Amino acid sequence: MINPFRFVGEVKEELRKVDWPTREKTIRLTVIVVAASAFVGIYIGALDWLFTLLLTFLVK
Repeated sequence: MINPFRFVGEVKEELRKVDWPTREKTIRLTVIVVAASAFVGIYIGALDWLFTLLLTFLVK
């Protein structure tokens, strides 16, 4: 069984090795994700609207 204090010490040691992103990089990547999500949402919404119109036309 692993000693909990040893485990926490090893976790802290591994976290020191992590290459944390800078504030600017984090902001830039967040903007990219939000923009890509908005684009995909608009694209899917437009397709949904188009298919709704097409289906309404076919049913009438």
